[in-house]
Amino acid sequence: MKPTIWISLFLCCSILRPGLAQQKPPENDKEFEEAYAWRIRQEFLNDVYIPKDLTEAFIQFNKLIEKPAIEKFKNMAEPDAARKLHFSFGRWIIHNWGFYGGSRFSHFLKGLGIHHPDDMAQFVIVSYHRNLNRKPLDVKAQITHYQEKRAKENEEKLKKGKVIHQETRKKKG
Repeated sequence: MKPTIWISLFLCCSILRPGLAQQKPPENDKEFEEAYAWRIRQEFLNDVYIPKDLTEAFIQFNKLIEKPAIEKFKNMAEPDAARKLHFSFGRWIIHNWGFYGGSRFSHFLKGLGIHHPDDMAQFVIVSYHRNLNRKPLDVKAQITHYQEKRAKENEEKLKKGKVIHQETRKKKG
């Protein structure tokens, strides 16, 4: 191999390596709670700015997304924007803004009453779409929608559930 290739390879590895280093995952509830408490106070996680609320999220989107893409998104019907972008834009939001491990933005959304990362991403996408189209965000109705959706899903899971083992205890006395 030529020396320039080795130098290039070395530089790439030395630049990328620190970014690939990860902390070990929490091993118990206490470690998880400590990590979560730390994460929700951070402005940046993995070198990505974490918004503190919806307004900051919209500002970040306007900075990060190219104008033609914003216009295309704005001109989509709301249900299409929410459905079609969930597994691309939504996944980016969930991953980069720390919805699973916790972040100040996910903590903000939990404070509103939205707890599932997929619902959080969908809420942000729909709210951004409405903001671009100068429509009321109707936050309360959106929150109610996601809460009812999760409650219905949980109820259906319980109905479909199967009892694996059942015990009857006799009361002494």
